[in-house]
Amino acid sequence: MPMPSLTIVMPVFIEERTLPIIVKRVYAACGDIAQCVFVDDGSTDSSQSILHKLARPQDIVLTKKNEGKGSAVHMGYQHAVGEYTVVQDADLEYSPEEIPLLLKFVQEGNHPVVFGSRRLKKQKQYVHFTIFVGGTLLTYICNFLFQTRLSDQPTCYKMVRTDILRTIPLKENDFRFDPELTCALALRKIPIAEYPISYAPRSIAEGKKIGWKDWFRWVWVFLRMRITGK
Repeated sequence: MPMPSLTIVMPVFIEERTLPIIVKRVYAACGDIAQCVFVDDGSTDSSQSILHKLARPQDIVLTKKNEGKGSAVHMGYQHAVGEYTVVQDADLEYSPEEIPLLLKFVQEGNHPVVFGSRRLKKQKQYVHFTIFVGGTLLTYICNFLFQTRLSDQPTCYKMVRTDILRTIPLKENDFRFDPELTCALALRKIPIAEYPISYAPRSIAEGKKIGWKDWFRWVWVFLRMRITGK
């Protein structure tokens, strides 16, 4: 089988309600262009059995003890074989139907990285206003500290050339892996393109896991990496 153009890493933690839906949407949208690496981060529901049932021959299902989203993504990155790699959350906030558009954009433009920006598209941006404001502030802080020109730093869709990913020693095990990746790219002067994407924000009651403590941890990553340069 030829090397796929894309690896989709899907970290999973207690997502049995949405998992069958999102996996089938990923398959329908990406077909044979993508290898999927599913990483179950110690789910206590039926998520792991669902993954084993749905996985195709070209996919990989991994399981580990619960250590956080970042640790699951790191494990998935290690098994990526596609030219590019992107993370797809196991909920329904992001539209996998747009992943092929991101891939076409980076390939045609020969971009090393593209972030899917929710802010570049007119749509509902939030359920909780405080989460929206927090995300906006994170983007401003990142741009100020690292001279980037991003409109949506906390976006899930960060499509990065896999050979570049392999050179970045990511260490953060929780949500902080996200700003860590952005800072590492910025410090290496790797240009980050943006492409508008759709977004269907979910509420905390619907399973959104990020909280205000993560916001302060996020900012600390920005400051630490700006000061240390690594």
